[in-house]
Amino acid sequence: ILGEHLRICPQGYTCCTSEMEENFANKSRSEFEAMMKEAGRSVQTTLTAQHRSFDSYFQDLLNKSEKALYDAFPSMYGELYTQNMKVFKDLYSELRRYYRGSNINLEEALNEFWTRLLERLFKLMNPQYHITDEYLDCMVKHAEQHKPFGEVPRDLKVKATRAFIAARSYAQGFLVGSDVVKKVSQVSLSHECTRAIMKLMYCPHCRGMSSVKPCNNYCLNVVKGCLANQADLNTEWKYLMDSLMVVADRIDGAYNVDTVIGTIHMRIAEAISNLQENKDSITAKVFQGCGNPKVSTKGSGSEDKKRRGKVTLEAKSSAQALEMLVLDAKGNLTALKTYWITLPGSLCSKKVMASTALDDKCWNGMTKGSYLPEVMGDGLANQINNPEVEVDITKPDMTIRQQIMQLKIMTNRLGNANIGNDVDFQDASDDMSGSGSGDSCPDDVCGKRLSKSPSTRRPETHAIPKQSGHGINGASSTSLPSAFLLLLVAFIATQHLWR
Repeated sequence: ILGEHLRICPQGYTCCTSEMEENFANKSRSEFEAMMKEAGRSVQTTLTAQHRSFDSYFQDLLNKSEKALYDAFPSMYGELYTQNMKVFKDLYSELRRYYRGSNINLEEALNEFWTRLLERLFKLMNPQYHITDEYLDCMVKHAEQHKPFGEVPRDLKVKATRAFIAARSYAQGFLVGSDVVKKVSQVSLSHECTRAIMKLMYCPHCRGMSSVKPCNNYCLNVVKGCLANQADLNTEWKYLMDSLMVVADRIDGAYNVDTVIGTIHMRIAEAISNLQENKDSITAKVFQGCGNPKVSTKGSGSEDKKRRGKVTLEAKSSAQALEMLVLDAKGNLTALKTYWITLPGSLCSKKVMASTALDDKCWNGMTKGSYLPEVMGDGLANQINNPEVEVDITKPDMTIRQQIMQLKIMTNRLGNANIGNDVDFQDASDDMSGSGSGDSCPDDVCGKRLSKSPSTRRPETHAIPKQSGHGINGASSTSLPSAFLLLLVAFIATQHLWR
């Protein structure tokens, strides 16, 4: 029949009624959105699997260290341990809470552990004296000078905080990436895009050419126009993938979580032994600085004499498992780097089944023949002359712009983790990196990015590390506003820009 009633397909002779055309339009829309979600689910599955693998490994590492402590310390230290079990349990509990994302200052948590442990052990090792809380306060103030636990607290603080910051950001990065893909894959098609997809996929049926495949370049122009906003994720998405790979190298290198996390119990044992071995000299120094405490009226009691002796603690290394985890992650991250700009080609070749022939036997939007227009570039700005989809380049999709900002925030967090900084507690991290602990961050990776006086710089709303093919080339160590504030500022700015 004559196709004068058609509103989307060419109005030549047709075998479609208006109702059929409308049904095809709805069908093409639902099918294309399903293709998008299916492609997104594949990426989500990859990222969540990587998160699950690392999370399981890390939690197991922490659990084994805690179990080793509970198994060995009773026989090693007797009452020194049994009367202070809660101090050790609280430490591991705080470490887990931090890793899971709680708003905890990790350095302060570790300092609190050593303070509480010192107070308890000092009282237990001097049962003949009546030691008040005020006296303990004085003793703690002199602790940094006397170093009752040796160099262990400072060394562990530097290494553990960096390992935990890297591990937490690394785990979060996979979840953020997966969440971004999920939200973006659910963005609905515009009215113009629905018409273009219908013309691409089902107008050949209305012309009696159901077996004719769309021309590949025609398909690419339609899909690039429909996914123009999604393609604008590409830059920040690549930065996130690169940042995750750089932090993965840290986790299996300078901030090796297997060595640091797996030996926490051993470092604590080493610290307690230092205190025991130097008990007399440390006690004398405390008495000199704080005065002699009163002799207890309850008598001296019996000090537990158990020492570490020849009992040794071992750390079962899982370095090979960590190495395999990192290698697998880096392979998957590399494969996902170009996801958003290769998506149109992937959908055209695998889902729409566009023709690969460069001849005149494919559907070009009007009839069976060759397709002459050039293929558009990627992203919203490049669609201004798209011959197949009418795209308003002045109105970006705000859901996708919000997800771009989420990627920036996560990339910034990873950039800070790469140099041992926790963006939630930037000031404390700056103090740490200025205390002689910055030597584990090589100059070729992050040396040029450390500000000598971060407190004098204005906070940046977009402190995003610059990237290259080799990973992170820059990261800010300035004090940053909260992630929420960053998102809010960017959201308002973007709206104003595109208005």
